[in-house]
Amino acid sequence: MKQKIFFTTEGRILLFGLFLSLLLLVLIGYFSVVDTEIAKTLTLTFFAHTFGGRAAGIGLCIIKGFGPAVTIGYNFYLEVLIVCFAYSIFVLSANNYIKAAWLTNFMDRLAKKADEQKEKVQSYGWIGLFLFVMMPLPVTGPVMGAIIGYMLKVNLVKNFTATGSGTLAAIIIWFYCFDFLEHRFHAIQYIFAAVIILALISRRKAIMKLIFGPQK
Repeated sequence: MKQKIFFTTEGRILLFGLFLSLLLLVLIGYFSVVDTEIAKTLTLTFFAHTFGGRAAGIGLCIIKGFGPAVTIGYNFYLEVLIVCFAYSIFVLSANNYIKAAWLTNFMDRLAKKADEQKEKVQSYGWIGLFLFVMMPLPVTGPVMGAIIGYMLKVNLVKNFTATGSGTLAAIIIWFYCFDFLEHRFHAIQYIFAAVIILALISRRKAIMKLIFGPQK
């Protein structure tokens, strides 16, 4: 007999993701009243991360004038939130706790991509997972890293510490690279704009599916 969904480890991770989402909504709601520009930046940064635009999200925060602690902390928070949802839903779908055709299809595509990449990680263990997540490539990132860790049967703590450390390292590197450019080139805003546009273009199919649903 199966455990109830929220008594499983993945169910608890999903609950934690919901808690983080509630805190985010409260934060954005607060700034919607106090400072709408900050609320707008927080929201746009969230959507940038949702569609895999880690660099774009960091760029948005820098353009707004957020300091290093706020920019790094907020972007890391968003990555943790997204990983909690993606990882828990992936595992719960794989174990038939969640049954929805569109979700199963989406998770199958994720599994296929992860399967293509896992050999690059498998030989190097924790450090391989860390480096995979840290790399600024289209197929890398914490969601894919966490799913690869699950497929390789990596211990949950090792999986999350590797993906978390890799994500934090990537965010810090992106921030200080952008910060370096911002202090030396007046055209930095155009560079940020180009990064954001490229991130949106690369995720255009996912965005269209989210807005209009699957095309028949």
